[in-house]
Amino acid sequence: MREHAQQQEVESASSCDVPVTAAEVLLDGHRATRDRVARSILDHGPSSAADLASRLGLTAAAVRRHLDGLAATGLVESRDQRVYGSRGRGRPAKVFALTDAGRDAFYQAYDQLAADALRWIADSVGGGKAGEEAVAAFARARFGKQAEKYLEALRLAAAGERTEALAQALSADGYAATVRRVPSAAAKAPAGAQLCQHHCPVAHIAEQFPQLCEAETEVFSQLLGTHVQRLATIAHGDGVCTTYVPAPGAASSSARLPSGRGSDAVPTASTSENSASTEDSASAR
Repeated sequence: MREHAQQQEVESASSCDVPVTAAEVLLDGHRATRDRVARSILDHGPSSAADLASRLGLTAAAVRRHLDGLAATGLVESRDQRVYGSRGRGRPAKVFALTDAGRDAFYQAYDQLAADALRWIADSVGGGKAGEEAVAAFARARFGKQAEKYLEALRLAAAGERTEALAQALSADGYAATVRRVPSAAAKAPAGAQLCQHHCPVAHIAEQFPQLCEAETEVFSQLLGTHVQRLATIAHGDGVCTTYVPAPGAASSSARLPSGRGSDAVPTASTSENSASTEDSASAR
C-alpha cells in the first residue's frame, strides 16, 4: 500500500494540475486591467467612468467595457452620484461602487480571525496535546456538519460513481474538485481514483492547524465507505489537494452511518480505518 501510495503521489503532481488554455493566457492582461479598475474603486470609493479613466490612464470606452464585465459578475453596481448641497439641472451622474461580493474578492482578515479563534480554543484547554485534541474535535465537528450536505448526493450515486458525486458536491462548495481514474497495479483489477481539489478555502489556516486536513480526510473515508489516503495538500505547499480512493470493495467497511439516517445510508469507514487515514494524512503532510 505504501509503495502504491508513493507511486500515486508522484503521478498526482502532474495529473491534477489545472489545464491552462491559450484563451486563458490571452485573457490575463484583460483580467489584470479589470482588477486595476476594481482596485481603484476600492481605494477611492464610488467613481464615474471618467474618473476611473483619468486615474488609470485608460479611455472612457475601455473603462466602461471593464465595468460592464465587473457588473455582469456581480462585483460592481451603478448608482446615482450623491450630491451634497444644491444640485444643478439635469440627471445626476452615474458612479460605480463595489458590491459585497466585490469587496470579498479583495483581502479580508478572515484567515487571521479564524487562526486566532482556533488558537484560543487550543489555549483555553491548556495548550499542548490537549489543545491539539480540542482543535481536532472542532475540525471533525465542522467537516462532519459539512458532510451532512453531501450524503444525499452519495446515496443517489452508484457505488462506482460516489467519488464523482463527492467531487461535484465539493465543487458546489468552492473546492473545484475533479476525479481522475487510476489503473490498478493488478491485472484486470478495478481502477481506483484520485480525488483532486484544485482550491482550498481554508488552506492558509490548515498550514497552521493540520487537524483540518486530517478531519477532512476522515470525512471522505466515512462518506465513501473505504480507507482513503491523502497524497498531497495545498496547505503543505502542493498545487492540488489529492486523495487516493481505492476501487469499490477494495477496502470497504460494513459499518453504517448512525441510526436515524435511513437504511440506504452510505456506509462509513471503521474506526481503525479512520485512524489509519489520519496517520497517512499526517505522513503526507
